[in-house]
Amino acid sequence: MDFQNLRITIEGYIATIKIYRPEKRNAMDPNSWAELDQAVRQLNLDDDVRVIVITGYEKTFVAGADIQWIHERKPLDIYGLAVQDVLLNIYKSYKPVIAAINGYALGGGCELALACDIRIGSDTAKLGQPEINLGILPAGGGTQQLTKIIGLAKAKELILTGDIIDAHEAKHLGLLNHVVPAEFLMEKVFEIAKKIATKSPIAIKMAKIALNESSTADLSAGLALEKSLQAVLFGTEDKREGTKAFLEKRKPVFKGE
Repeated sequence: MDFQNLRITIEGYIATIKIYRPEKRNAMDPNSWAELDQAVRQLNLDDDVRVIVITGYEKTFVAGADIQWIHERKPLDIYGLAVQDVLLNIYKSYKPVIAAINGYALGGGCELALACDIRIGSDTAKLGQPEINLGILPAGGGTQQLTKIIGLAKAKELILTGDIIDAHEAKHLGLLNHVVPAEFLMEKVFEIAKKIATKSPIAIKMAKIALNESSTADLSAGLALEKSLQAVLFGTEDKREGTKAFLEKRKPVFKGE
């Protein structure tokens, strides 16, 4: 894949997307959002990819959206290229997505992290939704996803004040799964990514669907969905391999079939 604002590598079933706009501290413009959307869609169709990692170039994850672009946007532009739509596609990605937050994750950068399934930050990471300082609100899913992850009261405080928090407070709030020294960030990320990559791709996909729906579905609907997805998995070769491997006291080799 050849992109202007992204650098993509694939190794051992793990695809790494690196946001690359060093001159803008990886702030996202229309082209970079479009490229990110295209990259995630393509990686979801690649059988050689089981986990997607998103990080930023050098010491910044994503510093936000390109302010000049926001300044020039008109009301109906929100119905053209919408950051919200790109991030919803990441949230619904068939492959698990891990955010490796190596520095500032602000505005759209924080919303990008929120759209990922697992968020791991370096001890130098800073996160926040400072859009209120620009006279706008977080419209890439921030008002919805942040609330679901850290609770309404704290989400209101962060969004209404525009405050930026450090990695340790973010972990305390549940916004980050892990915080590690900067030099060990990718080591921790790949430790988790490799563990997920050894599991059944079909089971991972079905589990993600059920988990994503759990925050909005009522208990009866959620349990019905869970049961139907399990019925699908009962008919897969991966289920047969997983149970057979357990009985034979060996590690399973899942093929995603």
